[in-house]
Amino acid sequence: MEVLAFGVQADERPLIERAFAGHHDVRCLDVFLNADTAPIATGHEVISTSVNADLGPHVLETLAAGGTRMVAQRSTGYNNIDLDAAERLGMTVARVSSYSPHSVAEFAWTLAMAVNRRIVRAATRTRDFDFRLDGLMGRDMHGRTVGVLGTGKIGAAFTRIAHGHGMRLLGWDMAENPACLRLGMTYVPKDQLLAESDLVSLHVPLMPETQHLIDAAALKAMKDDAILVNSSRGGLVDTAALVAELRGGRFTGVGLDVYESEAGLFFLDKSLEAIEDDTLARLVTFPNVLVTSHQAYYTEDAVGQIVDATVRNVLDYTAGRPSENVLVPRS
Repeated sequence: MEVLAFGVQADERPLIERAFAGHHDVRCLDVFLNADTAPIATGHEVISTSVNADLGPHVLETLAAGGTRMVAQRSTGYNNIDLDAAERLGMTVARVSSYSPHSVAEFAWTLAMAVNRRIVRAATRTRDFDFRLDGLMGRDMHGRTVGVLGTGKIGAAFTRIAHGHGMRLLGWDMAENPACLRLGMTYVPKDQLLAESDLVSLHVPLMPETQHLIDAAALKAMKDDAILVNSSRGGLVDTAALVAELRGGRFTGVGLDVYESEAGLFFLDKSLEAIEDDTLARLVTFPNVLVTSHQAYYTEDAVGQIVDATVRNVLDYTAGRPSENVLVPRS
């Protein structure tokens, strides 16, 4: 059987090909799955997709009509998949339930430090042999307060990093993580966390309940000189509201590895095109904002674990075995 993998990055391809070797043939495509590319999957029982694939009802119907019976998504998040439509069409859907939490946690901390210490601005200046320090002053994180929204595996890994830098730890989640409590974290209501934190980092999944978790009211509750980092899902932040606050001169820095309208933009080269997204275009003009292209997970360790789990999901499907990674079981 040949597995068709959509949205494969150049660095990712050898890992996927090596992992599938000896099990199934795999064909890697750099194009992303959407309504235009879905017909390519005709004749493939199993496909693999990336987090920015469009797996809405129309695409799923096209896939099912072409013979696809299993979707193996190479990510933990699955808000891009219409699970009800997949079940109605008799399609099995699996994801990667976990991978190295350190990849995302370390990147989130890197974003925070980059905006705090004005690293991008400093590097740009020195390339022009401008070695002035004006406008580059940052702050020590030691002794300041970090607020961690979501204290699962990634949030806990981020908490350990912040604890190692001597920060006061505040957390918000549906359930308290004993590992974070042992580090000295205090769980508080969201509004209190936002009001007291010098650094706010988001580590919660995107669900209807968390859509725009950081909305206009939440942004206004934050300190004027706070740092905001989002390495989870773009929809957690109301970007239009964030732009409005930035225009008012608020926040020391904002580090975003995700964006709520990133589909069709992130992972692609748009450097020679006019960007029609006015909100994103405005966002990247602020000197205290750093936007990266959903790369927090992108380490050899994490991607290797993601690929290995994807192969296991396909093997479990072909063998008819149950798996904790299955979102819609085989009918």
